[in-house]
Amino acid sequence: MIAPEPFFEPRGTPFSEFHRIRALTSLGHHVDLVTYPFGEEVTMPGLRVFRALRPPFVHRVKIGPSLAKIPLDALLALSVVRRAFSAKYEAVHSHEEGGLIGIAVAALRGVPHLYDMHSSLPQQLGNFDFTGSRLIRRIFLAVERLMIRRSRVVIVICPALEDTVREIDPHARTVLIENAPGSADDEATPEQAAAVRRQFGVSPSTPLVLYTGTFEAYQGLDLLFAAMAIVGGSHPDARLLLAGGKPDQVARARAAARSAGADAAVIFAGERPASEIPAYLLAADVLVSPRSRGTNTPLKIYQYLRSGRPIVATRLLTHTQVLSDDTAVLTGASPAEFAAGILAALNDPARAAELGTRARHLAETKYSYDAYLERTRQACAALVSTSPPPVVVKDLA
Repeated sequence: MIAPEPFFEPRGTPFSEFHRIRALTSLGHHVDLVTYPFGEEVTMPGLRVFRALRPPFVHRVKIGPSLAKIPLDALLALSVVRRAFSAKYEAVHSHEEGGLIGIAVAALRGVPHLYDMHSSLPQQLGNFDFTGSRLIRRIFLAVERLMIRRSRVVIVICPALEDTVREIDPHARTVLIENAPGSADDEATPEQAAAVRRQFGVSPSTPLVLYTGTFEAYQGLDLLFAAMAIVGGSHPDARLLLAGGKPDQVARARAAARSAGADAAVIFAGERPASEIPAYLLAADVLVSPRSRGTNTPLKIYQYLRSGRPIVATRLLTHTQVLSDDTAVLTGASPAEFAAGILAALNDPARAAELGTRARHLAETKYSYDAYLERTRQACAALVSTSPPPVVVKDLA
């Protein structure tokens, strides 16, 4: 497995890689992971981790496209080649741009390649404001087409990505595996939730709105802060707790909240270990996802669903692939509309509780761990199959 990310780090793709490995090893496979030279150490039966060399002066890599990825991926490729010719492997499983390395190594070793597609590479350029160059966009698109067409199986994490694959290759073997590998182990106790409130000086009766996740521009935090300023007019005691963000990002977000007039209502917890997040979810009255760009479903949405708490999210494809008016309060992507959604959840506890119950039922049926494991099994079966018909695995609920 090739992972061009810090492994492990508490953010989207590394989370997905972790759960993919856990599922594969649960199915009896052994995984040799080749990854970047930094990240938390992970031990798991059936997993060996091999880290590439670190380029001089590179100590971390941010989310999304960056110049630091050029030397990192070059050294990653060397480590992959060294590993590929030191043992016999049944397949190569690559994430994100690692697929370009993966298809070459798989061809050299004569084994099938699986491309784990977490996002569209050309779309990333816009989501992260990396560049407006048409030439670079065309290069990214050409790389994406090559990886899809030279892979025996493509895993996609949302229907929008499946559509992207179909536009490139209508006959591609795709398996839809949403990033929803939760289980009962993710649940928190009321005591743990109460401790979260005490930690931040939030009383049991204070309305608490929670955001979890990264602080990247496409997440819509400016929209959220402006909405909270409006919410404060009706609920001056309401608080917004944000679990996520690196120190420099938190500093910028704090300034943005101050500029929006919401700084008195906003609490920053910083990045939290994954094990703590269920307690944060249980402590909240409302969960929010103000994402304003992109089409991939945020990983946090599946955790939100399992929590049984009411969700307020923008009515954009990034959310509506999973959420509906039956399971969430969906709003327009303006501060006034998003604030109205938060107020609707706070002011009508009965409807909010009903939405939360439906959300949890959706998680327990369509997005259960058993379904996740079965789809992983389907992907493995498609990988070793040489029959010509495409394999399309969607909803197993």
